[in-house]
Amino acid sequence: MTDKLSKKDGRLLLKLARENILKEFGKENEDLIDLKNKVSSLVLKEKRGAFVTLHKKGDLRGCIGTIDPVKTVWESITDNAKHAAFNDSRFSPLSYEELKDTSIEISILTRPQKLDYTDTKDLLARLQPDIDGVLIKKQYHSATFLPQVWKQLRDPATFLTHLCMKAGLSSNEWKSGNLDVFVYQVQSFEDGR
Repeated sequence: MTDKLSKKDGRLLLKLARENILKEFGKENEDLIDLKNKVSSLVLKEKRGAFVTLHKKGDLRGCIGTIDPVKTVWESITDNAKHAAFNDSRFSPLSYEELKDTSIEISILTRPQKLDYTDTKDLLARLQPDIDGVLIKKQYHSATFLPQVWKQLRDPATFLTHLCMKAGLSSNEWKSGNLDVFVYQVQSFEDGR
């Protein structure tokens, strides 16, 4: 597996995400066809987890992704851009008028690795703020935070508390020791609108 995408790959994927959102508004651009023809980078053809995050004037406006490498990077960004814009249940569908004020960020994930820990103190010590994305699982509950979430939740205990609540678990479930914890890293690109 190739680890890094080039800046050119990142620009291409950002354009792909925006063009696929425009396509849903009936504003299909010939650039979309040209983009597919420019895919020469092997990393874009790899199966990797990927997220697309939308921000409107700095506030979260949608975020959808896949952790497991079930689709190619190209396919994941294509699908997740549309879902982040129109199918994130936390938000109403994005309007065409909002798109001009919406920045797009894409995150390409490494394969999640199980984090073995002995107790609460050990778990907190093993997490790497600003580096690790964290996925938790317990029975049928699961949730993840991308590494970018560390910007809002700096303290590892607070980070895990919010992640447990996102998973529908008690806020202190991470202290029980009965939680499967996985970490991954991302390479992200943002179009900066």
